[in-house]
Amino acid sequence: MTQFKEKSGKHKERSSVGLYTYPVLQAADILLYKATEVPTGEDQKQHLELTRDIAAKFNNDFNAPGFFPLPEPLTQGPAPRVMSLRDGAAKMSKSDPSDQSRINLTDDADTIVAKIRKARTDPDALPETLEGLEGRAEAKNLVTIYAALADMSREAVLAQFAGQGFGAFKPALADLAVASMAPVSAEMRRLMADTAEIDRVLKDGAERAAAIADPVVDEVKKIVGFWRG
Repeated sequence: MTQFKEKSGKHKERSSVGLYTYPVLQAADILLYKATEVPTGEDQKQHLELTRDIAAKFNNDFNAPGFFPLPEPLTQGPAPRVMSLRDGAAKMSKSDPSDQSRINLTDDADTIVAKIRKARTDPDALPETLEGLEGRAEAKNLVTIYAALADMSREAVLAQFAGQGFGAFKPALADLAVASMAPVSAEMRRLMADTAEIDRVLKDGAERAAAIADPVVDEVKKIVGFWRG
């Protein structure tokens, strides 16, 4: 797995069996509900490929054709992979040591504006076409983020801002990000202040999930011979 090689190489001191087994647990989370389609980022496609391999091997080894569907990835939209605000070649990640590299769901408006204002760019104006973004990782990333938040294509974003520098584009992106994130942040703060509501939601979700998952677990136990009830 590419991510395992990357993370275990860069951060050996933080590597553990959890990093190694995570893709298998992720596969279990998908197969437990017999999912057929999974919304996923571009960088997670490899995990879904492993999930498909595990499903196919189970179906074959236990002579249970079609028991687990082979899930397909859904990577629709203009931003299948969002990159760091500080390094256009690295994925935006909560594990990045720099908080300036990402926009957190709990960031307030001032913090979001400041992070976008400080986001790494280049001195050139935005081009008219996507081809003009080649070799400009940071510029491409900010255009991609704008497109995702505005529900536009990247081509449409460039048509709107072509010829403009980041002095004009960044404030527009910041306003859009704040408007898009504000309702999410407000709801998160409301829930974090109401632990009883969080407990209620978790209990309700667990009950609905168990209603789907428990019969699948029972079927699996029968198929592999753990019990014959």
